[in-house]
Amino acid sequence: MIEDQASSLRKMNQTKLIKVIAVTGGKGGVGKTNITLNLAISLAKQGKRVMVLDADLGLANVDVLLGLRVDKNLSHVLQGECTLDDILVTGPHGVKIAPATSGSQSMAELGPTEHAGLIRAFSELRTEIDILLVDTAAGISDMVMSFSRAAQDVLVVVCDEPTSLTDAYALIKILNREHGVFKFKIAANMVRSEKEGKELFSKLSKVTGRFLDVALELVGIIPFDENIRKSVRKQATIVDAYPSSPAAVAITSLAEKAMMWPIPEQPGGHLEFFIEQLVSRNE
Repeated sequence: MIEDQASSLRKMNQTKLIKVIAVTGGKGGVGKTNITLNLAISLAKQGKRVMVLDADLGLANVDVLLGLRVDKNLSHVLQGECTLDDILVTGPHGVKIAPATSGSQSMAELGPTEHAGLIRAFSELRTEIDILLVDTAAGISDMVMSFSRAAQDVLVVVCDEPTSLTDAYALIKILNREHGVFKFKIAANMVRSEKEGKELFSKLSKVTGRFLDVALELVGIIPFDENIRKSVRKQATIVDAYPSSPAAVAITSLAEKAMMWPIPEQPGGHLEFFIEQLVSRNE
């Protein structure tokens, strides 16, 4: 049945290439969700149709950060009450948000049946998008692994804290050794200088280079910026509230790079590729 869902989606999207980027980090508090939302807004400003999936299924906060009113979320989709299209809310610049549930242990621990329901929800998506950003939960749970391994690009957010580096390494190690992911894009967040960002990347590269068969690419250095806190209090993104601030300029640059990341045409590159990877996780 799940294979039929993926097959039907393949027919729907034969000519529509969709970029799927998982934004993850291993550790909480590294600014992953903030980067996801600002990246989404930056991409939308450049004419892309963007959807953000709040994949922190038990501690969702994407809608809160944007001050959006949400009536239904992914839990209602999984219960069969509505479709994924029905729960989408529109954020700034037309960005579509697929909200999850906040404070739900059951959503954070989906079983095979619920996971299949999430896959089915994607197979029935009708909203036209160019880029899907998946904001994963913190940690290295099965759900984080599933979303990360299913995406075409994995963007790992790190900051200059020992636990951030160790958790990022653990995430990369599991994705590499257990799920065959070899390429990772790295964003150094909340750094004091470009030099600090490069040194942070160098630390991570050295340890992965010694023990893992992976390729890391530094794609963004985002400086510590007090305007981020100010924008959060305003329930706005920094690229909208303070577009000339250092962090906003850095994230805009990251978005420009992300637009150039290639979308594989074979065997995937379409939205069904993302779904089929999720399917294979449950077979």
